[in-house]
Amino acid sequence: YSVVKTSSQNNNSFLGSTATTKSAPETVENKKQDLITQESKENVIINTASAPPSIHKATFEKSIDTAKLINSEPPIKKDFIDEDKKAIVEKNLWNYVSSRYSFTNYKHSRIDEQVKWFKKHSAYLTRVSVRAKPYLYLIVKEVEESNIPIEIALLPIIESAFYPFSYSHGTASGLWQFIPSTAKLYGLEDNWWKDDRRDVVASTKAAISYLSNLNKIFKGDWLLSIAAYNSGPGRVQREIKKNKKLGKKTDFWSLHLPPETRSYVPKLLAVARIIKNPKKYNQELGYIENKKHVQSVILDSQFDLALIAKWTDLSLDEIYYLNPGLKRWATPGEENYSILLPVGKVSQFIGNASNHPNKEKVSWLRYKIKAGDTLSELALKYRTTIQQIQDINDLPSINIRAGKYIIVPVAQKEPRFYSLSEEQRKIRRMESHKNFKKIIHKVTKGDSLWEISRRYNVLIDSIVKWNQLSLTKPLRVGNELLIYKDTKTKYKDLSANQVGIDIDKKLVYSVRQDDNLSFIANKFDVTIEDIKIWNNIDIERPLQPGQKLTIVVNVINSQMK
Repeated sequence: YSVVKTSSQNNNSFLGSTATTKSAPETVENKKQDLITQESKENVIINTASAPPSIHKATFEKSIDTAKLINSEPPIKKDFIDEDKKAIVEKNLWNYVSSRYSFTNYKHSRIDEQVKWFKKHSAYLTRVSVRAKPYLYLIVKEVEESNIPIEIALLPIIESAFYPFSYSHGTASGLWQFIPSTAKLYGLEDNWWKDDRRDVVASTKAAISYLSNLNKIFKGDWLLSIAAYNSGPGRVQREIKKNKKLGKKTDFWSLHLPPETRSYVPKLLAVARIIKNPKKYNQELGYIENKKHVQSVILDSQFDLALIAKWTDLSLDEIYYLNPGLKRWATPGEENYSILLPVGKVSQFIGNASNHPNKEKVSWLRYKIKAGDTLSELALKYRTTIQQIQDINDLPSINIRAGKYIIVPVAQKEPRFYSLSEEQRKIRRMESHKNFKKIIHKVTKGDSLWEISRRYNVLIDSIVKWNQLSLTKPLRVGNELLIYKDTKTKYKDLSANQVGIDIDKKLVYSVRQDDNLSFIANKFDVTIEDIKIWNNIDIERPLQPGQKLTIVVNVINSQMK
């Protein structure tokens, strides 16, 4: 298991904070750890005893074993050490990256258009580059060790703007914006305690594996591989096949891909061009020092995040930002789960964790089961999972008996203290709708997002966001959708009865040979997304001649061609 690194201007200020760090108590063990951790490659294990396997055992009172360090990281490349002093400029990580580009010969008007956009919105890349500070070095190392173009390390700028909690309308999540199906293929787990799509290390490794596999499919063409990362390999392959039949070129620039994908690749190339010479394009990038910054600490039992924050003198927000895959108030109970900490905080954390008994890592409650109690209710009440309660108490099934005792893990702080947990982020989203009436809509046969949005006079995008839906997947009959209707605003319902005409007219269009969504959208002056939503069609499936599509046209404003 390789040590994870990133870099920062200051080891103790990885989120742009100016807060100073308190030193760990000077002990023999700390000195020992300091000697071992000097610029060497190391993997840190906090070896704690497991949670109590049953209510009959009280072994969780024992102290954890002495922390151990295992040297397992591959040798550091000379380029990172900068031994010969010939590249002082490369102490800036952005310069280091741009000096090793592979995509240097691409010139196209679409790239120029993207450069113009970034130049016009100069503050955007500044903000994103500051967000990248705790993650970029780690990603660069992973990319280099995989022998793929270093520009791939810049993809999170395009995918998520380096915001680790980014969540798109298509249910994509994390720095690399994995959708659930692809995440599952690459071993990224999403459960009650964690979402590996947001785990910086796990998602980066998965993204590199996925891109490497795409590159094999597209025979070494990286632009096609990157396009496929955005739109899916099937779509790119179909467009290549179509161009071959027509005797046209099959390079990225010649394919008729979705608008988002057509701008996606040029956007990456534009960002790379700007980073190479930011002053030329009126850009100011946040400085990131080219050196190790964060380190992976492997835990073999569950830790309350409030304690990790306390024992490192970091805020809980900083813990969450370095470990955005954590969804709750504690680390998962699984063995060998790893967290990222700033290099300058690792020894301090080891020292503090080693001096506390296991019962203080996570608080435990001895609960007497009452008549009518169920494991699901108890799990919900104490913000844990049925499985964890079963595992801790050696329960063979979900059946429990009144009068018996069980042990459950409980957070040390109030829920609001864990402000970036999934639970608290959801609450904040809900509170932003406090002036709205909450409606539960049960999906019936024939329902579509468009029809539901019209019924409740809300935006389709809002329904998608409230319910974390995918625009490319049809609604399921019986599912319940959350709708927030403004209780203050009085909507003017411009229905046929009020204005005398039907403003929106529903048409049925029969797909013809060589039709595509772009052509049809342009013809009726609507968007591709509208057509997809109205018809619940799959983004990966090509249109078929004779296929019937519902099109909603505004008869007043439409510029139908």
